[in-house]
Amino acid sequence: MGAERELPPESLPRLVMSSTSGQDLEQGKRVAAGDPDDRRQNLVRILFVHRSSAEVERCLYELKRVRFTVSADVVVTPEQFAERVQSQPYDLIVAEYPSTNWQEAQVADLLGDMKKGIPLIFVVHAMKRETTADLILKGAADCIEVDNIGHLPVALHRALREKVLRDQRDRAEKELRRSEAHYRALAGNLSYGICRCSLDGRFLEVNEALQRMLGYGSKEELLALDLARDIIQDRDRRAQLLGQVGSGVFVEPIETEWKRKDHAATKVRLSGREVLSEQGELEGYEVIAEDVTRQRELEDHLRRQSASDSLTGLANYRHLVDVLDSEIKRSKRTNREFAMLFFDLDGLKRINDRYGHMTGSQALCRLADVLCSCCRDIDTPARFGGDEFALVLPETNAAAAKLVAERICESVADDGKGPKLSVSAGIAVYPQNGETIERLLSQADSALYSMKRERIAAAESRQTAAGQ
Repeated sequence: MGAERELPPESLPRLVMSSTSGQDLEQGKRVAAGDPDDRRQNLVRILFVHRSSAEVERCLYELKRVRFTVSADVVVTPEQFAERVQSQPYDLIVAEYPSTNWQEAQVADLLGDMKKGIPLIFVVHAMKRETTADLILKGAADCIEVDNIGHLPVALHRALREKVLRDQRDRAEKELRRSEAHYRALAGNLSYGICRCSLDGRFLEVNEALQRMLGYGSKEELLALDLARDIIQDRDRRAQLLGQVGSGVFVEPIETEWKRKDHAATKVRLSGREVLSEQGELEGYEVIAEDVTRQRELEDHLRRQSASDSLTGLANYRHLVDVLDSEIKRSKRTNREFAMLFFDLDGLKRINDRYGHMTGSQALCRLADVLCSCCRDIDTPARFGGDEFALVLPETNAAAAKLVAERICESVADDGKGPKLSVSAGIAVYPQNGETIERLLSQADSALYSMKRERIAAAESRQTAAGQ
């Protein structure tokens, strides 16, 4: 790679690298943020926080190799970083870790303080799993080891794609925060169901949009129902429906399930107002209903995608860290231990070299299937990354965790498919083996590689005996 060239703090080089478009670039085009002109040019804007121009050029070379077009700025100090982020739009930040100019994950802290939702990827020297977990908890989108910088294009594409999913989810949530007044302003819009209810919750009048929403062909059928009765007769829910609680403080409208004529469940978001007579007496309520079924399905889909591994469908390492954090907090409250199993698929490189990467991917999915079949509903199987997997077992001691690990290892070896697979396993139990995520990951990893060393020693011993 040659000698590194360090960038002086006062220098802010700007690098632009162009190439022809391709399928990967078309994907980058869809996810890159910024103005329309930049998107049409398939431009990805990256801010590098790095002291070495040689390392930056190496990153740019890897992106060019898969046909990304990159506009890159390089900064060295926190002051330069803050000025650039405030004044320029970026799609991604790539930061060196550790760096003599920065304190720990200071880049992530600055991004959080500035409320910038720019994905952050750390390029780490001598990466450890506990370091990765800590950086992810502090907001990093991904971590890549310097020696594996060829993974940067994949990480970049994934980070930008996840940012698009987050933005879609945020827009959906903002759409759902519209006030009761806005609902009433749209009363004439046939996209919203409008109904008038009696004091006991019976429908007195309904509009055509509500008929369509609930699948009824006539008003008479719908008027015979009492879908709003449980809400109207419950004082607290009625107050929430009307957008007020005692002192007139606004609250979010009610979200509930109504049954369509075909018995399918429809999620509706309700807001309302009181209807008064000419004498000022309460006559009933006017309710506005919005069908949010598809929006909730989209949100669920986005949540699943952001928390799952795209190949195996298991939880990804980001979700794994969240689960471990939750289990630690729960164990502190209940004084109950839990276990984490760490698995490594033996010889994945050999499988890839001999049978091809498609078979290697199938091997990873075979291990994922075994993890799912051997765990309970409360357990969390996850793909930590590469050929490494994890399984979080709530309320499980070391002895029970060992039995689960043995059952998984046997099931993988005897799944009846080819090529034959084997896995190594490591166990860590909270709090005996550690009281932090980093310590648990480290202990499980150490136990896993102890098992690997024992296997290698046993194999060498058998070979020696066979030779003799």
